[in-house]
Order: sequence, then C-alpha cells, then structure tokens
Amino acid sequence: MQESVGSFSQREQYVPSGFTRFLWWLATAEEELIKDCTVDRNRYAIIGMTVLGTWLFATLAWTYFFTTVVDSLFTSALLGIFMGGIVLGIDRALIKGIDKYNKRKVWPFVFRGLLAFTIGLFMAQPALLYLFNKEVQLQISLDNEQKKRDKRQQQDTLYVAQKNELAAKKQSLQQQLDTKYAEVSSAREGFIAETDGTGGTKKVGVAAVAAAKRKEYEKLDQEYQQMTATILPQIRSTDSALAAIETSIQNEQRTFNALLNNGFLTRIEALSNLIENNAALRYRYYLLVAILLLIELMPVIAKTLLPAGVYDEKVRMRQEQETAIAGSNNEHELRLKEIYNHMAFEHDEALIRSFFETTQGEREQTVKDELKNWKDNGGSFDGFWTRIKKNLLTKQEH
Repeated sequence: MQESVGSFSQREQYVPSGFTRFLWWLATAEEELIKDCTVDRNRYAIIGMTVLGTWLFATLAWTYFFTTVVDSLFTSALLGIFMGGIVLGIDRALIKGIDKYNKRKVWPFVFRGLLAFTIGLFMAQPALLYLFNKEVQLQISLDNEQKKRDKRQQQDTLYVAQKNELAAKKQSLQQQLDTKYAEVSSAREGFIAETDGTGGTKKVGVAAVAAAKRKEYEKLDQEYQQMTATILPQIRSTDSALAAIETSIQNEQRTFNALLNNGFLTRIEALSNLIENNAALRYRYYLLVAILLLIELMPVIAKTLLPAGVYDEKVRMRQEQETAIAGSNNEHELRLKEIYNHMAFEHDEALIRSFFETTQGEREQTVKDELKNWKDNGGSFDGFWTRIKKNLLTKQEH
C-alpha cells in the first residue's frame, strides 16, 4: 500500500497495482486523476479498505440472515452477495457525494449518517444473533413453551362456556339418577330389613308388610331402570361432546406447535427477551451494536474526517474544465445550427422566387386559355373564377 515518493519528474512512471486500483474504485476515486497525487493515493486506498470491510461484513450478515429463512445454503449465499452489492452501491454513493466543499454542511452529513446508521442497525441484528446463537436457542425454547401455555389458556377460555354448559347438564342428569338410585336403595334396604326382622315391624314372617315393601321397591327399581335407559344416552352424548371439544383443542394445539420455529423474527424476539432479563448481556449487547454500527459508518466517517488533498482540487478543476468545454461546444453547435438555418432560408427563398418567375408565363397562358374557353362555351363568371382559383392561385403554407 505504501508507495515511495519519487521526484517530480518521475511521478508519471508510477503504475498502481490491480488491488490498489480496486481500492480506488471502492473509494470512488478517478484513477486518471489520483495516480499523480502522491499523498492522496494512500488516503483513498484507506477509504477503499473501509468500504471493502463494510461490503464483506454486509455480505456475511445478509447471508446469515437468509439462512434463517431459506433452507439452501447456496441460495442464502447468492442472496447475501446480492444484498451486499446493494449496500456497496449505497456506500459508494454516500462517499462520492462528500467532498471538501460540503463537509461542513450539516444536513447532507446528517442525512448520510442516518442512512448509514439505519443500514448498520439492521445488519447488526444477524451478527448479534450469530454471536449469541446458543443463548438465543435456549431462550427460543423457553419462549415457545410459554407460547404453548398461552395458546392452551386461550383455547380453554374460548371453550369454557360450552364446556361448563355441558358439564352442568351432565351433573344435572347424573344427580337425577343418583337421587332415584338412592330411593331404590332405601326401598330395597327397607324390604330386606322387614324380611329378616332387623327393621320395620321387626317381626319375622309378616308377609303382608314385606310384600308391600317389596312391591314398592320393585316399582321404584322399574322407574330407575326406565330413567337409566333415558338419561344414560344423554350422559354419554354429553361425554362425547366434551371429548370432541378436548380433541379439537388438542388438534389445534398440535397445529400451533408445528408452526413454532426458530426463524429470524423468532430469534429477534428471543434476543430481546434475553437482553431484557439479563443485565450482564444487555451492556455487552449495546457495546457490540455500537461496534457493528461503526463498521457501516466507517466509510462516511473516514471520508469526512480525512483532509482534502490535491485530488479534490483536481476534481474541482476538471469539473470546471469539462463544464467550460461543454458550454463552449454547446455555443459552437448553436452557432452552426443558426448558420445552417440562415443559409437554408436564403437558398429556399431563391428557389421559390425562381419557381414563381419560371412559371409566370405558363400561368398567364393558362388564364388566356380558360378565358377563351369561357367566352366560347359561356357560363357564369363565378364558375369561371372558381376554376381559376382552384387551378392557378396558390395556397398559404400552414
């Protein structure tokens, strides 16, 4: 990179290397002008190095970004190179617009700084995700589990009214069965107690009382059987409806779980949660963001901070020279067009005069012929004049 400074008479012998030419191109320097500017050669090579670093960083950052949304590494690399090229074009446009005459202008610098800051802030995200990949993956696991619980809670809230209604219906039907069963059990126990003398009249062998209790028990048991035949299908139907709701909830939960991923936005969210919950990581995160932002801002900062040299003055003089030459050429072209138009007018005028002078006799003879024909054949004067106007008189140009 460092070139030895030769004498003035030997400067035109300097031949830059291919890499130096490439750095000059990155720095938007004109090789024709800068190769004779000894000091500015290295200055613009330094600016080119900063652009090269930003370009490579942008390409890698965008490539990693696309690996989070595209399965093919080859496709991610191609997209990363493409986006890196766009960032390179933007950076070259930014530094091309900075010269010694607008370095002190605040608004252009603010605009360039904001643009570079915006690009750098976005490019910093993939780099940070790469640096904190292990921690981010762990946080993604925790976040996804929380999302599953939140989804389950939302589903329970959505179906809670329907489930409560079915549960209340089932409870009511079951209560009716239980009440009837209690009556049947009481009647059966009363019949048995009357039969063995442990209850009722406490007299063994009183057939009339036992028969009455047996009849009552059998009646209640028959009613219970009829109620069971009616209510149990309703209970089973209610259980089926509750099971269908639970199956629907589980299917929705499985579908939701399948949608959970570790894509770019999911990683960004995990990184935000990680930073929010980890103070030690938070400070290092901001420090890394600042460093990564400087990578994108370095071309603008370098072009702004480095002093102007002979090259900038040559660019100014060359622009003035080309502007003056362009103005002079335009003036010459205008004068030539005026001369051409003037000469064309003169020659066209002479041609037209010659045309009218040459055709004068023929036109007069035509008038005489038309007049003789009118006298011989008769007709109105207006008709005669109309033919003369149509055949002989000229029309104005439009």
